[in-house]
Amino acid sequence: MERNSSDDEEDHQHLIPQNDTRHRHREDPISSTATTTGGSPRSAFQIEDIVQRVQHRWKISLNKRYVIVAVSLIISIGLLFILTDPRELFSANLSSFKRDPLSNRVKESELRALYLLRQQQLALLSLWNGTLVNPSLNQSANASSLESSVLFEDVKSAVSKQISLNKEIQEVLLSPHRTANYSGGTEVDSVNLAYDRCRKVDQNLSDRRTVEWKPRSDKFLFAICLSGQMSNHLICLEKHMFFAALLDRVLVIPSPKFDYQYDRVIDIERINTCLGRNVVVSFDQFKEKAKKNHFRIDRFICYFSSPQLCYVDEEHIKKLKGLGISIDGKLEAPWSEDIKKPSKRTVQDVQTKFKSDDDVIAIGDVFYADMEQDWVMQPGGPINHKCKTLIEPSKLILLTAQRFIQTFLGKNFIALHFRRHGFLKFCNAKSPSCFYPIPQAAECIARIVERSNGAVIYLSTDAAESETSLLQSLVVVDGKIVPLVKRPPRNSAEKWDALLYRHGIEDDSQVDAMLDKTICAMSSVFIGASGSTFTEDILRLRKDWGTSSMCDEYLCRGEEPNFIAEDE
Repeated sequence: MERNSSDDEEDHQHLIPQNDTRHRHREDPISSTATTTGGSPRSAFQIEDIVQRVQHRWKISLNKRYVIVAVSLIISIGLLFILTDPRELFSANLSSFKRDPLSNRVKESELRALYLLRQQQLALLSLWNGTLVNPSLNQSANASSLESSVLFEDVKSAVSKQISLNKEIQEVLLSPHRTANYSGGTEVDSVNLAYDRCRKVDQNLSDRRTVEWKPRSDKFLFAICLSGQMSNHLICLEKHMFFAALLDRVLVIPSPKFDYQYDRVIDIERINTCLGRNVVVSFDQFKEKAKKNHFRIDRFICYFSSPQLCYVDEEHIKKLKGLGISIDGKLEAPWSEDIKKPSKRTVQDVQTKFKSDDDVIAIGDVFYADMEQDWVMQPGGPINHKCKTLIEPSKLILLTAQRFIQTFLGKNFIALHFRRHGFLKFCNAKSPSCFYPIPQAAECIARIVERSNGAVIYLSTDAAESETSLLQSLVVVDGKIVPLVKRPPRNSAEKWDALLYRHGIEDDSQVDAMLDKTICAMSSVFIGASGSTFTEDILRLRKDWGTSSMCDEYLCRGEEPNFIAEDE
C-alpha cells in the first residue's frame, strides 16, 4: 500500500527518538545515492524531509532540557525548605547581599584593632616592669620622695595613654557599624581623660614675695662680678639687683673693659621700663653723672672674705683704676664668709652690714652668696616689676631664636645642654660624678623623648664631632633615630640669622652662647647638665618665662655613670 508525503510526516511526528534515529540511518544511503545520481525530484523531497526532521527533533530535545532544569530546581528548593527555616534563609541571603561590600571593611577594622590591642599589651607590660621600685636603692627620704613623685607622674601618663588607646580601638571596631542615627559614643567619652606628662609647671605667681626697688638717684652700687664665665656673671648681676633694691641704690653695670659687654646680650634699658623708673645705668652714663661730683668708689665691701677678699685680685684693681676710677680706702669684709661654705643670710643681715651713707659703694663678688634663696629663685625674681623677668636676652637674640625654631625645630622640640669640654675632670671630682658615657647618656635621652613625644632635639654642646656623631646614632625611639639639630654654619641662603649679621654681632661668642640659651629656654622640654651654670641660667629663664616643664631634668638624673675613670 502506497503512502503519500502527508502520511509520512504524520508518522514521523509520532516516532520515538530511537526509531527516528534508525529510520534516519536507513535513509541516509538513499539520500546519498540520490544526490550522486543527478538530483531527481524525489531526492529534493528527501533533503527537505531530513531538514524538517532535524529541526523538529531539536525542539523536542530543548523542551526536555527545560523540563529537567525546572524539575531539578523545584526539588532543590524543596530540600532547602525542609532542611532550613525559610525566614533565616532569606534574612541571611539578604544580609549577605547588603553587607558584602562592608565585610572587607569589618575585616580590616578587626585586624587594625588586634594590632592596637597588641600595642596596648606591650605598653602595659612595660609600665608594670618599670614601676617595680626597689626601696633599698633609695639613699634618703628625699630621694625616695622624689622617685615616688616621678613614678606617680609616669603611671598617670601611661594610664592616660592606655585609656586613649583603648578608646581608639573601640572607635576602629565601631566605625563600620556607624549610621546616621548611631554615633557609638559612651559616657566615658564626655570625661576629660587627657593627661600631659610634660605639662607646664604651675608657677604660683600669687605667692611671690617681693621687695620694691625705689633707689635714691644720687646713691650708686657698683656691681663686681668676676667668677666664671658669662652665665655666672648674669646670675651675679641678678643678685646685685636684689642688693641694690635692699640698699635703695641705682645699680651701675660694669664697663666692657672691666667685664663682659652686657648690652650685646641683654637689654639694659628694658630693666628700667619693667620697673617704671631708672634703677640701672650703664658705666658711661654713670661716668657722665660722676663728673659733676666725683668719679670714685667711696667704699669697697667684700661679701666673701675667703679665700680672697671680694674675689678680686690686683689685676682687676688695676683695670678699675685704668677706667679713671679712684678707690678710697681698702677692701673690707663685714663678716667672715668662705666661698666654699657660704652661710645662709637674710635681708636684715644685708641691710645691716652693707648699709652706708657713701654715694658710691662696690660689692663683690656675690655669685656664691646664699641669701634668701627662696626669694631669689622665685619666678620673676625677688623684685616687684611688671615684666616676666628683669634679665633676659636682647630683642635681636630673641627674634633670631624664634626664627631658628620656626625654620628647623617647630613647636614641640626637646633641648639638650650636653656639656663635655673640661667636664670630665670637674664631674669626677664630685660625688656622684656627672660625666656619663655616650651610650648611657643616649639611653637617658631616649627615655625623656619617649615620655615627651618630642619630634626633634636641639643640641647645645661643646662636645667634639666624634662624640655627637656617636650620640646621634644611639638616640633611638620606636626603632627610629631622633634627629639632633645644631645651629649650622653661616649660609647666605638662610635668613633666620640675618638680624645678627645686619647689626654686626654674628661672630660674638657671647651672643652665640645667649642664642643657645634662648633656644633652649623656649623648648617644650629641657635636659640640662648638672653642675653647669649655663644650664642653671636656662632654668632661670624657663622659670621666669613660664616654659618650665614637668619633664625638665638633668641628664641621667638619679643615676651614676656606669663607668668612672680613676683619679690621677
